[in-house]
Amino acid sequence: MEKAYTQTEFDSLMEKVEKVDIRVKEYLELAGYEKWARLYAPVNRGWTMTSNIAESINAALVSARELSIYDFLEEVRKMFGRWNCSNRKESTQTYKTLGKKYQEMLELNETMCTRMTVVPSIEYLHTVNDGGRNYTVCLLERKCVCGRFQIDELSCPHAWAVLKSKFLMPEEYCSSYYKPSTIVMTYDVPVNPLPDKNDWNIPEHVAEEVVLSPKWKRPPGRPKKKRDKNLSELLLPKNQHSCSICGQGGHNKRTCRNAPREYNMLNIVEYRLIIQFNSIDFGGIQCNTVEYRSGQLVETVEFN
Repeated sequence: MEKAYTQTEFDSLMEKVEKVDIRVKEYLELAGYEKWARLYAPVNRGWTMTSNIAESINAALVSARELSIYDFLEEVRKMFGRWNCSNRKESTQTYKTLGKKYQEMLELNETMCTRMTVVPSIEYLHTVNDGGRNYTVCLLERKCVCGRFQIDELSCPHAWAVLKSKFLMPEEYCSSYYKPSTIVMTYDVPVNPLPDKNDWNIPEHVAEEVVLSPKWKRPPGRPKKKRDKNLSELLLPKNQHSCSICGQGGHNKRTCRNAPREYNMLNIVEYRLIIQFNSIDFGGIQCNTVEYRSGQLVETVEFN
């Protein structure tokens, strides 16, 4: 729902949520759509719905946590310096009009527009037929009925079809934030290295300050390296490996001796294994064709 581009798509998803549990819908309404749905966001959020960069940094600094404060901060500075240098180098060595990620998305949109037909209305307004459905594309305002053109600020498949029919470059209708020149500017600020401790110019009032020992003593035992989990996390079932054939735990597919789990070819949830039998007596009933599921007779199809 948070990635919905149109009001119709958003309302359809919210109706499905209401059928599952109306309390979830009420909670989302109380929180406010503008906080998590890009359709209601007051600013253009693009693909970034949430940022959890703090967890990524914590995972990268697991081993550095055991160091002293100064050494820990030095490791953080070195890590950000490496990241800044490698990202800037990757951005400057590209020869494409857009960044790597956005160029791949633009190429994907190009492949999706191959079978679309374009009907011009005026110079900048066109109608695109995609699988029997019409979409209106306005190049002047850079908008499309699907919502992707104006929200992503990247040429959607319908805009691609229009630009291809007019022999225009789609990169010119993309946001400048996706271009390598803009990405390089993100890493223009260097992470300056620190001088050696012997070369530090420490002010006199700082050098005279006395740092007292902590009031509390460290408790006996090895210090904890992991956070304390709450009760809800402790009650969650642990991940258990299961067999890919029968779905049961305790073994894998190589040692599986059970019947395969049920599927259905209509909704790709279960499938039916249909075996043809000829002149087999099932409990006194003579049949030519039977349906066999997971080792048990389900129903007879034809009787004699």
